[in-house]
Formats: sequence, C-alpha cells, structure tokens
Amino acid sequence: MRRLLTLLLAGIVLGSCGMNSRSFSPNRKYSPQQLQKDYSIYQETLEQAHPGLYWYTTKDSMDMYFAWGRQQLKDSMTESDFRKVLNYVTAKINCGHTSVRSSKHYGRYLDTVRISRLFPLSLKLWKDTAVVTANINRRDTLLKRGTILTSINDRPMKVIIDSLFGFLSTDGYNTTHKYQTLSNRGFFGSLYSSIFGYTRNYTIGFLDSAGNARTTMITPFFPPPRDTTNRGQRPATRTPQPSKRERRTMQKNSVRLLKIDSATHVAMMDLNSFGRGYGLKGFFRRSFRALEKNNINHLIIDVRNNGGGSVTNSNLLTRFITDHNFKVGDSLYAVTRRKRYSKYIEDDFWNRLFMTFFTRKEKDGFYHFRYFERHYFKPLKKNHFEGQVYILTGGNSFSATTLFASVLQHQDNVTIVGEETGGGAYGNSAWLIPDVKLPETKVRFRLPLFRLVINKDYPKTGKGVQPEVEAFPSIEAIKNGADYKLDKAMELIRQNKKLK
Repeated sequence: MRRLLTLLLAGIVLGSCGMNSRSFSPNRKYSPQQLQKDYSIYQETLEQAHPGLYWYTTKDSMDMYFAWGRQQLKDSMTESDFRKVLNYVTAKINCGHTSVRSSKHYGRYLDTVRISRLFPLSLKLWKDTAVVTANINRRDTLLKRGTILTSINDRPMKVIIDSLFGFLSTDGYNTTHKYQTLSNRGFFGSLYSSIFGYTRNYTIGFLDSAGNARTTMITPFFPPPRDTTNRGQRPATRTPQPSKRERRTMQKNSVRLLKIDSATHVAMMDLNSFGRGYGLKGFFRRSFRALEKNNINHLIIDVRNNGGGSVTNSNLLTRFITDHNFKVGDSLYAVTRRKRYSKYIEDDFWNRLFMTFFTRKEKDGFYHFRYFERHYFKPLKKNHFEGQVYILTGGNSFSATTLFASVLQHQDNVTIVGEETGGGAYGNSAWLIPDVKLPETKVRFRLPLFRLVINKDYPKTGKGVQPEVEAFPSIEAIKNGADYKLDKAMELIRQNKKLK
C-alpha cells in the first residue's frame, strides 16, 4: 500500500511538471504586485549578502539604480521584460560573477522551440570599431568578413555598443570583457534583438573596400523548417557513432589539449576551463612530464577562452611554472552567514555549514576564510617547467584564470601576450556562487558570497591583468582570419631563439 501511494504521488508530481512545461508561455505577464515582490527579494538579498555591492559603485549610486528599477514595474511584464530591468540594475554593481538567468521553464522552452529568426551578422568589436566576422546570409556579397559597420537602423555603432554595455556585468570598469562578450559568436545579435527588438529589415551602414560610406538593406535570417517530405523514400545511411569513451575524450580535448613540436622544442597548451570534471590534475601532470621528456623550452598556454573554475586546478598549473611561493589572495571573506530570504537561495544550508566550519568572524565584522589568506603554495619540484612561457589572454580570461595570470605576470621567464584579462586584477566577488530563485517569476540571479582581494597593493583601477606584450585585433587580421595573438607569441619565440 505504501509503495502504491509513493508511485501515485510520483505520477502526480511528474504529470504536473510535464503539464507545466507544456503549458508554459513566454508571453505570460506578471502583475506589478508579483514583480514588486520579486524585486524586493532581489534588492534586499543583494544588500544583505553581496560582498562587493559597493566596491566599484557607491551606495548612493546603487540606491538610485535600485529605485530606477522599481519605477519600471508599474505595469504587467513578461519574464523577458522583467529580466531586462534586472540585467540593467545588476550590471551597475560591476561584478562579473553577478548575473541574471532565465527561469528553468523559460530555459526549457528555448531548448525546444525552433528559432524563428536571427540577426544574421556576427561581429568583432573593440573600442569604436565593429567588423563583420560571419554572415549567415552567404549570398550577401557586401557584408563579408572584414567589413566595417558604422550603423544599424540609423543608430551609430558607438551608440549601440554603449547601450548594450549597460546590460553587461563585468569586474570593475573593465571594458575588454564587454567587447569580447559582444564579439562571442551570436551574442551581439541576441542582445541587440533583446534590447532594440526585431525589425522586418535592417539598414546597415558600412565602409566598402575603398573606404566609402555606404548603406544596404538586409533581412533577418529565418532558419528553414525541417524537410520531412523525403523521409522513408531513401535508405538512411548510418554513420558510425563514437563510443561513450570516445565522446568523453572528445569533450575533454575540447577543453584541454597539449600539442608538442619536438623539432622546434615548442609546445602549446589549449586550456578553455579550470572546471572540475575534465581530468585536469592528471592532464597537467602528464603534460609537464611530456614537456620534460621532449626537452621543450618554449610553452604557449592559451587561456583566452578560459572563464575560470576550480582554484585547486589553477593553483596546480601555477605550481608547475612559478619560481616563488604564492597565496590565492590577501583577503577572502563573506559579509554574512545568514540571509533573510535563505529559502530562495540554492544550497544555502550547505553554504552556511561551510562558513561555520571554515570561516571566522574578525574585528572588521566579516567572516574570513583564513586558510587561503595565510597559506602559501610552493613550486613543484618534479617536472617543474624552467623554459619560456607565453600566456595568451583576452576578455574571456576570467575568475581563476585571472589568479593564474596575476601570480605569474612579473616572473622573468613568463610573458603575458594579448589583451587584459576580463577578470579584475585587484580582486573579485566569487568563490561560492549560488543561484537565487525569485518566487513569483522564478527568474534566477547569481549571488557570489565571498570577496577576494588578490593583491591589496595592486592599484584599484577596476582593470584586468595587463599584458606585457599587447596584441590587439586589426581589420586586416579579422579579414584574413589571422590568429594575431598566437602570431605574436610565435614572433617572440623566434626572437628569443635568435638571442641565444
């Protein structure tokens, strides 16, 4: 009987979940009362628990932004419109680890719905320059890779970029991360459409090959419907599918890969994450053993697309290269253990338990994680790399990647090449980052619980780790599909070999 009741209850729960998923509508509107309730929880949780709320934005300014957001909630709104308000206010915190996410129902809806239209252009943006990197409309002979855009629908690109910047979170005053985020494939079009809406046509201002200002009209790209008319008429050709083990290997190789040229004694390590689950500890040990065995004396480490992950993993890589002892940071603390709206915070019980055992309240009133404030990590002796290291960085280099770069940036045999990191050089708000789910709309936002000051003596400029050798994009490099940062690293290697 008990088992029957359990199965019955499970069926009811699963059935209701399926019904809710099927009945979800992105056009559903929430009343001002519902929006105000969610907004109050959002604001009060940030004010109570966010360790860097007033780090780069004064309290008076944040109060003004919070008040602005509340003023927008006088009428009913869809989830996407509500998120737009939250995104704008959240970006004013200037914390790259604090961001807004859709509800899970909305996310599942996006996973199943066929995209009806797309902004057809992908762009590379830097400073006041916007260059086409891809055009889905392949028959378009005007807006090719390398074409400079000057406007969209009569709005200058500078005005558009400034508007989009207002919805992007970043560490401090870092703009490199914002430019890079907009340059990530498809992101510009998605955010542009969200903020400015879709139009039947886009009037594009651009410069032709002779540098003359011109305009052209383009339409959104409409993905073709799936063709099922010939299904069953032709025998399907079965292509061999990779095994589970092969798929796992492919997944790992997309995150970390070591390439060795034993003839030139140069190696390149592609590293797109410090996250757990990719076998990085074993990968690092095998890699540096292979570097030692093959007498490699020039190592390029590409972390341009590494958004961070486990500090344990980034520390291990650092220990294979560093020539000095190092700490994770000068201070690491939370501002509170208990939150008023803890029932809406993911894993709050376990996070509070962690803080109870591993943090201690100090005289400043904050809960300090003393282990990482005091513990020095030592260089590894076995297979320690003594050659020249070139670290490629950019706007996507974030979080734990910034820690990795900051420890090594002044070392004699290490050269950071490229652009400043997206993560703040002085510090960040991160470590434990649960989701907070608002009860009415189910919209989520990320809430970092600790404030990390990497180096208290570093100028508090709100910038990332700066490269020693700059390698910025150029129109010609984009047009030719050149890897200008890797090219610069190879140029430095050639120069280094000539000096010996």
